[in-house]
Amino acid sequence: MNSLYLKEINVFFNNLTGYLIISVFLIALGLIVWVFPDSSVLEYGFADLEPLFVYTPFVFTFLVPAVTMRMIAEEKKTGTWELLMTSPLSDLSVLLAKYLAAFTLILLSLLPTLIYYYSVVQLGNPPGNIDHAGFFGSFIGLVLIGAVFAAIGIFSSSLTDNQIVAFVIGVFLSFLLYFGLTALVQLQFMSAAALFLEEISMSYHYQSLSRGVVDSGNLLYFFLLILVFLGSTLCVIKKK
Repeated sequence: MNSLYLKEINVFFNNLTGYLIISVFLIALGLIVWVFPDSSVLEYGFADLEPLFVYTPFVFTFLVPAVTMRMIAEEKKTGTWELLMTSPLSDLSVLLAKYLAAFTLILLSLLPTLIYYYSVVQLGNPPGNIDHAGFFGSFIGLVLIGAVFAAIGIFSSSLTDNQIVAFVIGVFLSFLLYFGLTALVQLQFMSAAALFLEEISMSYHYQSLSRGVVDSGNLLYFFLLILVFLGSTLCVIKKK
């Protein structure tokens, strides 16, 4: 399992596409947080990293499926998936190795944004005048969103041998769970189910974490979503 995990990490970084994906992610966030006038922290007048936490889930919607789209789909297309399935590793071990590799790559993409936290802490007047609990609650929320999106991406990749199709499915499901359910609440004919839709949307639980209170109910929600999509992926693998 460890060798498969390391193989997935190495394949990502042995390919120019891997560096390109992470670079685009960090450049996009850097422009949003520091450069664009409408969202720049420097234009706020007070120490706050709200733009980082507002826009990162949107960028994740495209970044994470781009990371995960090849993990199973490419193996199927090249014919190495059958070899992997006949190896001594169990189906669950193969799935966990690929999922943990995807999650590690997402975490590596997210960790450099901690520099933004240090920068804002130093820019505060006085230095350190920032809502630390709110920042780390939001950061934990981003990590959990990345973990859920990784599970969705792996599931999408298991459905097809075409990377582009896997990417599109991953983007759609991620967008639906984070943005789509909240948007449905705004529709008048959905008023009867508004509370239910709001409570099962990822943005609702992410906003709760952003207040700086890491509640067990919110953590359980994210972990359950991860289990649902990993379990669905395992069912797809076993069925095929």
